[in-house]
Amino acid sequence: MSFQPDPRSTASAELAPTEQVDVLVIGAGAAGMAAARQAAGDGRSVMLVDENPVSAETMGENVPLHFGGGMTGAVRNRNAMLEAVALGMPALEAALEDGVDVRLGTACWGIYTPGPDIGWLDGPVAGLMDGERSWMVRAGRIIVTAGRRDMGLAFPGWEKEGVMGITAAQRLAGLYDALLPRRVVVLGSSADTLRVARDIQTKGCMVLAVVDPGSVLRGPAALAAELEADGTRVLLGHAPARAEGQAAVSALTLRPVMPDGQAGEGAEIRLDCDGVLLGVGSVPVVDLLDAAGCRMSFDAARGGIVPFLDDRQMTTRPGIYAAGDCAGIWPEKSADTTIAEAEGQRAAMAEPGCGVDPHLASSDLAEERMAWVRATVLDSGDACHVCQCEEVTARDILEVRPPRYLGAETPDNEALRPNRRDLRGLLGDRPHPDQVKRLTRAGMGQCQGRRCREQVAALLALGSGQDYGAVRPASHRAPVRPIPVALAAQAVTETPAMAAHWDTWFGMPAQYVPFWAVADEYTASSRPRHSSDASE
Repeated sequence: MSFQPDPRSTASAELAPTEQVDVLVIGAGAAGMAAARQAAGDGRSVMLVDENPVSAETMGENVPLHFGGGMTGAVRNRNAMLEAVALGMPALEAALEDGVDVRLGTACWGIYTPGPDIGWLDGPVAGLMDGERSWMVRAGRIIVTAGRRDMGLAFPGWEKEGVMGITAAQRLAGLYDALLPRRVVVLGSSADTLRVARDIQTKGCMVLAVVDPGSVLRGPAALAAELEADGTRVLLGHAPARAEGQAAVSALTLRPVMPDGQAGEGAEIRLDCDGVLLGVGSVPVVDLLDAAGCRMSFDAARGGIVPFLDDRQMTTRPGIYAAGDCAGIWPEKSADTTIAEAEGQRAAMAEPGCGVDPHLASSDLAEERMAWVRATVLDSGDACHVCQCEEVTARDILEVRPPRYLGAETPDNEALRPNRRDLRGLLGDRPHPDQVKRLTRAGMGQCQGRRCREQVAALLALGSGQDYGAVRPASHRAPVRPIPVALAAQAVTETPAMAAHWDTWFGMPAQYVPFWAVADEYTASSRPRHSSDASE
């Protein structure tokens, strides 16, 4: 039988983007601004988008950062927030003078490139939204400078308001003047964490203590000394036991721990506070890059899961580049913005060969993350939810328990009992986070795994005996930002050819014949028989 193309397929449909530019830059930090200005200076048309200021509602969903309800009502003043973002970008005026089309409050929810599934694209396109509309932009080059976020850390009470990422706290305090907690405990002692803690402290927020389960300070002693001079306690060999309070945090209790995470000797310490800042690890924001199909790997010296990049900052997907923190995080880069700026310029250059990566110091990042998980998450059992969105505990993950709504715990539900095995027994020696996601729903909530992704990977490493870096990264899917269905429908205009057959998208096609040839009344027994069916 000769091949017949599916007349109802959308594979040959023409995508008509609303806008087209030579270069699209996603993220207006140091790297993004440098990339946009470099490309504009080369005479190319440039659009620079940045999702900030995000709405108060989006902040409430802990997107894009773990805000943890730690913002004042000031974030509801959209105009004031927009002004604050503009004033917080020193290079904004220069970029506008260079001819850069700057769009604030505009998020990118997906990037698509030509490939086996969408071979009809002739170049990369990006989906954008600004709260009122959603549309597609075609670009000759897309440069992602999406920044960083904070690793989550589960302990009893970490779902309370006031438990938040330290990057979110820094943004609220420094950019919007809208940080609600005034007496905080900081978890983590890396150079980045101490630097931000000091910055928050100088803005009038009292940092009661810096806490770390290790016996040695991870960051510079000079920064810790500056904090201590203003009344901050440095508590090594301690981890959070529980956060107290009703809806919001009112106190944090710490317990002594050994280097292996086991309980140490000594009494618990109770600190009255209204905020707990998670500074246990900075994570490159790679969701757009991963969802676009860029090859990723774990690189401890670059801060975790990062994209493969060539010497021009290009990913493994032609036309997509990465710069700034999403391309890698290390102490020297965090302290010196010129490194990120150089990456942005390199990604935007019309000609390759404009520099080399700086030396990357070795890092024990994997062990640092595992130490936190052993000291807090592993012992939590069923006492708290590692995945807050879907209410999945550490034991749920390690025992691969099915979601509670299936009723597996009820005495009469024997069908699901075989799942009550250990992680290795059910998924083998190399379990994948995507497997656990499908079986337990960990990471499937509205924050899209931003708070639990690294913790799940650490639990899989502990449960299977793998190294942390050997656990394959959980995959991302577009849209990488919450988007109303009404806005999503605006992104692609439905052609008449698509609209003529839309009803077939909602039904199951016939099993044996192409669905464009299916009769109004069809059964398998009435299908034509061929010689190849003789053995059936």
